[in-house]
Amino acid sequence: MRPYPFRLLPLSTCVAGFAVSSWYASGDASLLPVAAITGALSALGIRDMLQDRHAVLRNYPVIGHLRYLLESIRPEIQQYFVESDNEQVPFSRTQRSLVYARAKKEPADRPFGTLTDVYGEGHEFIGHSVAPSGKPVPASLRVRIGGPDCGRPYSASVMNISAMSFGSLSANAIRALNKGAWLGGFAHDTGEGAISPYHLENNGDLIWEIGSGYFGCRDADGRFDPQRFRHNASNLAVKMIEVKLSQGAKPGKGGILPKEKITPEIAETRGIPMGIDCISPASHSAFSTPLEMMEFIQRLRELSGGKPVGFKMCVGHPWEVMSLVKAMLETRITPDFVVVDGSEGGTGAAPVEFTDHVGMPLRNGLILMRNALVGAGLKDRIRIGASGKIVSGFDIARAMALGADTVNSARGFMFALGCIQAQSCHTNRCPTGVATQDPSRQKALVVPDKAQRVCNFHKNTVSALADIVAAAGLTSPSDLRPHHLFKRVSPHEVVSFDSLYPFLEPGELLGGTANETYSRLWKIARPDSFNPVAA
Repeated sequence: MRPYPFRLLPLSTCVAGFAVSSWYASGDASLLPVAAITGALSALGIRDMLQDRHAVLRNYPVIGHLRYLLESIRPEIQQYFVESDNEQVPFSRTQRSLVYARAKKEPADRPFGTLTDVYGEGHEFIGHSVAPSGKPVPASLRVRIGGPDCGRPYSASVMNISAMSFGSLSANAIRALNKGAWLGGFAHDTGEGAISPYHLENNGDLIWEIGSGYFGCRDADGRFDPQRFRHNASNLAVKMIEVKLSQGAKPGKGGILPKEKITPEIAETRGIPMGIDCISPASHSAFSTPLEMMEFIQRLRELSGGKPVGFKMCVGHPWEVMSLVKAMLETRITPDFVVVDGSEGGTGAAPVEFTDHVGMPLRNGLILMRNALVGAGLKDRIRIGASGKIVSGFDIARAMALGADTVNSARGFMFALGCIQAQSCHTNRCPTGVATQDPSRQKALVVPDKAQRVCNFHKNTVSALADIVAAAGLTSPSDLRPHHLFKRVSPHEVVSFDSLYPFLEPGELLGGTANETYSRLWKIARPDSFNPVAA
């Protein structure tokens, strides 16, 4: 005789409880709820044993659901009870707490001492001076963007809101971000999802991002429409135009907006159908070579009335950067700015293989872009932006020491809006109303309050950058150089970044004096194709 399988004990208990409570309920009405609950659990258990999709439930009826419940709340358990303060998955509690404090104008100072292992390999820091300078006025830390061919240059803050589309974010989130940008005098990148009505409600400065889907400037076939572009680019709120080549979190793939998040309003804003996932093409149809891309940039500058035009990319093949620079030299057309997006950047939805294993991290891509422009003698015409996990004054200082003129932050400003890193952006069930199109969930995000927090976070973070600049004995973030930045490479050795990476001098690529790696990349790059010269 086979022994009784104790894995069925919960179901047996429910069945027995239902039978007993039902029998006695006729004389004792207080047992009716017990009968209802045990009856429902009994029915659930029988259903579990009959279904054929989940082996756990079939073998462990009723009690097996506990496994799925615990799995569903695992990210929250991990975040609140398991991970350490400095464990970055993807942002540490320390980083999030810093943003929350600065957004609420609460003290962000730390008592007692650092929680960071300053002797641990990889620790980075900026050297300070024994003769600190006066702190620069944070509001004055701005950068003029616009090369010699730009008729309407823009004075940008050193820190701006990175690309996040309406659709990925809720209407209230867009409203709050844009109003915060207006209050603080910095720019708000629209993301590739077009300029929505919510981007225009509060008069914040906009960087209009144009991806391969050409949302906001596309024809019925999804191709670039110059007349629609001219109309939207003429809006006074639009200060700059950014052509998106690739995004750090999913380079080589177009943007993804799950169909669950597409509302009639989003469909109208983007010019797309309802009921299917909105997936942008992986590449642009308006150009296919570096030379054609430079001509497209010039066309956008003319159609926009002379506004600054640039492009954003996550660096992949290094020779492609060189190809773009060679095309600039051959056409004598230069973008007004370039934004380097790191592979550590965020997204609403992307395949895990792409977020983890495709694309170059920010620091490597930034140094490559800086060297290509400097080595070709073009850096004085082009500003470099950087984006990828930038939330603190030190993050900004590090990027600027490596070649950036400005930085963009996306998830930092999401935290300022109240994001708790629930990592449910793609489900339309964001618990804070930031990344959802559910009207009832959006109501939790109160625009005036969150807009002020967005402004506060920007102001206090730029102020922290100004403090770092002063401590280093400098007068401006633009004075930061690789030799100001140090990294621990072992418990007993610290090296400066200018000894870790090569940093080219102006014109070295043109003069043939660059190091072997950069000389080889320059040699195989072609202005007429993104493919390298055949060996």
